[in-house]
Amino acid sequence: MILHGLRMADGGQCVNVRINKGKIDEVTPVSITGDDTDLHFDNAMIFPGLINSHDHLDFNLFPQLGNRIYINYTEWGAYIHKHYKPEINHILRVPAPLRIRWGIYKNLLCGVTTVVNHGEHLSLDGSLINVFEETQDLHSVGFENLWRLKLNNPLRRHLPVAIHIGEGTDEAASTEIDSLIRWNKWRRPLIGIHAVAMTGAQAANFKGIVWCPESNYYLLNKTASIDQLKQHTTILFGTDSTLTGNWNIWDHITMARKTGLLTDEELYQSLNSNAAKVWLMNTGEISPGKDADLVIARQKNGATGFDSFHGLSPAGLLMVMHKGNIRLFDHELLLQVASVVKGRDFSLIRVGKAYKYIEGNLGELTEQIHLYLPEFTFPFEFMDHQTF
Repeated sequence: MILHGLRMADGGQCVNVRINKGKIDEVTPVSITGDDTDLHFDNAMIFPGLINSHDHLDFNLFPQLGNRIYINYTEWGAYIHKHYKPEINHILRVPAPLRIRWGIYKNLLCGVTTVVNHGEHLSLDGSLINVFEETQDLHSVGFENLWRLKLNNPLRRHLPVAIHIGEGTDEAASTEIDSLIRWNKWRRPLIGIHAVAMTGAQAANFKGIVWCPESNYYLLNKTASIDQLKQHTTILFGTDSTLTGNWNIWDHITMARKTGLLTDEELYQSLNSNAAKVWLMNTGEISPGKDADLVIARQKNGATGFDSFHGLSPAGLLMVMHKGNIRLFDHELLLQVASVVKGRDFSLIRVGKAYKYIEGNLGELTEQIHLYLPEFTFPFEFMDHQTF
């Protein structure tokens, strides 16, 4: 497959891209010819599929819970389990496989091709996107039983440790970071999540920090000092679940940009190349040999540089490709991609004013979820399901 007439989102260069056996085979400004399927684009940009470095895939049917500002995650956790227990139990009636499938679709709709799930290992086969689970997940110092023993389990020392840490504005949130560093006897790679209370000196002990600004502002009315932390470690980007944030990662990205804590280029790289390097993934770049996890989107008229990228929404995505497989495409591309997706089933949906085809039967999934949660509103309108 050859993708023609695209501009790189991070530099504006005109490129053509050849995809072969699920990987990027060639990226060049000159014309590419061959016996491949040719897809032609006009006024479109290309970028690596987004990497959401923090989500809880089974928690994305929840509304945001909480009604005030909290000093840390333990206060918030105790509060919602006391005051929202009926609401929590109501959502948890939905079988976990259905909740997880929606969590995956939530990400795919936004152009996320890799999501790092935090929690119990799901061991999914045939997922529409990469669900990365090559980590040892500890919830937090406050909520993970026997976290010291688990952290220092010699049988798991080859895995990076992903953990919520420093999620608060009080002294306890700061001191738990020091405790985690002190107890990391094997000096295992630590990927800290949230890190609102973290200092630069503490950040130097972490391989990476996952920044989730929308979640932080919702719970704490404050986010991490990413402008300082980035000098000592690598910054990744995450959404967390809808318990504390919007379903749409582009809203999170917009909020992050408004803080000015990262440059446009740094924010962009937190969603692709930097995340791929920290998690050791073969994705996150548009270069030969990398997995063909790609997003093609409309170029915003009149926008230059990163303005077009940061102005995106799910409605503006023209195509999402995962390991060379087209998972989502705009209806305007139907005639071009019909032969490529032949024999596969897709759902036609409306997102905003745009019509998209997305792989799988979304109508069936929404019906199954509505058996338990008839009041839940999905961020799209299901139109039809068909096999091409």
